[in-house]
Amino acid sequence: MNPDIGMSESNRASVVKILNTLLADEYVLYTKTRNYHWNVVGPQFNDLHKFFEAQYGALNEVVDDVAERARTLGGPALGTLDEFSKHARLKEHPGKYPDATGMLKDLLDDHEAVIRQLRVDLETVGEVYHDVGTNDFLTGLMEQHEKMAWMLRAFLDTR
Repeated sequence: MNPDIGMSESNRASVVKILNTLLADEYVLYTKTRNYHWNVVGPQFNDLHKFFEAQYGALNEVVDDVAERARTLGGPALGTLDEFSKHARLKEHPGKYPDATGMLKDLLDDHEAVIRQLRVDLETVGEVYHDVGTNDFLTGLMEQHEKMAWMLRAFLDTR
């Protein structure tokens, strides 16, 4: 049964497509963060191990929220590794385990890429598809990514 929420079916489908692409990116970022949690080494091991755990925990909730937003709009939510890898804009680097600084930089680059894309998606969802609810939802996600990016930058700051 399709939701009767004041949006056309085509607008809802378009927003769901945006959400599913975001979902794929969020899942890749979650997986990379978890990978780095498992594989970090060096003098900052304890701090970074805990830090990465907190970040992948937050990203786990983001993944669930994005999937549920797609379902709320009556669409499917991607749910397989194959689907995530086909739709994600973020890239993994199998078999490569950078040093701690490289891990932090890689995650920072990905968070900033998600933030930049969210800014585009916010405009599209609000102005083209007139979905104020998803626009608000994406604004909250952008703020979460901005905070996570700030924390990553703080680890990298060597002043």
